[in-house]
Amino acid sequence: MAILIIRPGETDFDVQNRLQGSINLPLTEQGDLEVDQLVNDVRTSHIDRIYSSPSEPALSTAKRIAEQLDLPLKVLSSLENVDLGLWQGLCVKEIRSKQPRVFKQWEESPGSVCPPQGEDGAEACQRVAQALKKPLKKGGSFAIVASEPLASLIQCHLQGQQPDLSESFAKENRSTLCRQVDPTLSTPK
Repeated sequence: MAILIIRPGETDFDVQNRLQGSINLPLTEQGDLEVDQLVNDVRTSHIDRIYSSPSEPALSTAKRIAEQLDLPLKVLSSLENVDLGLWQGLCVKEIRSKQPRVFKQWEESPGSVCPPQGEDGAEACQRVAQALKKPLKKGGSFAIVASEPLASLIQCHLQGQQPDLSESFAKENRSTLCRQVDPTLSTPK
């Protein structure tokens, strides 16, 4: 079983290092080019289906990959990106400077923090676990297209790790849009 976690192509918020959360944004021109490259990367992975968040830009990324590779696409509403409340649209640097303790705690243990007027981190983690039950039970190789921070929560869950977002929003991590995860599905430590 091979599982790919695919982050969507670039949006204006990625360029500006802003938190997107559940805000729907279109891809930039660079994002469109990234999706074209993703198609080539995914082509050699031998996946048999794609699951996607209903959020933009994940959905448009997943549709283009599925269409070009002739793969079935299933949109899972439970893969909606995390609602970051009042943090949505703010620069990561701005949040770190205004609420450093809370933001650091949220990155290191998202299940223990609820962004102001946002989604409770523990609920988001439970939603991810529930969303992955059927795809994992079905088996085979597949891809999941989701934006950050949901993509990192998915990866942690599949690898049996405690949720950790500490590297999710680093500019240098933006270059890795597709990563293969070897699921351990063990109990989180």
